[in-house]
Amino acid sequence: MRRSFSIIILLCLIIWSCKEGTGREEEYLRWVGDIEQNDEIDEPDFKICNGDEKILQYFNFGEGPVYSGEKSKIIDLFESKYQPVTGKNENGLIRIRFVVNCEGEAGRYRVLQSDENYLKKEFDKKIVSQLLKITSEIEKWKVLKRDEFPINYYMYLIFKIKDGKIIEILP
Repeated sequence: MRRSFSIIILLCLIIWSCKEGTGREEEYLRWVGDIEQNDEIDEPDFKICNGDEKILQYFNFGEGPVYSGEKSKIIDLFESKYQPVTGKNENGLIRIRFVVNCEGEAGRYRVLQSDENYLKKEFDKKIVSQLLKITSEIEKWKVLKRDEFPINYYMYLIFKIKDGKIIEILP
């Protein structure tokens, strides 16, 4: 009898302790790579239509850069404005990822830098700041629609850098 009573108390304690939480709930983003508004670095006037949960990933619509002048205009823009930074070992990839809202405006720019082996690398700030500035000056992103409604979507540009010069822009 005493043993049964001890087992019942032990089971009650185990069940009760399992219900005790840590008191904190971690909040995760919807998808890996989602870009949340950061008031310290993002333009306060940039607005997302219909909420952050409605931003589509670029693989959802299977197109390359959806710019009104197509990729050739993007290449022309960077060729005319970018000033190479030479004299250092500046080789690798710089990805600028951002959100295009339902009005075709871009914002929430994020930069990822790596060497040719995809290992983290810090490029000269003159390179990164130029690429970011020129990318943010692109004004004519296409307004994409799903079921006749304009949508928000993620877009990116990847710059292959060799000796401080842009040798290719992807996608």
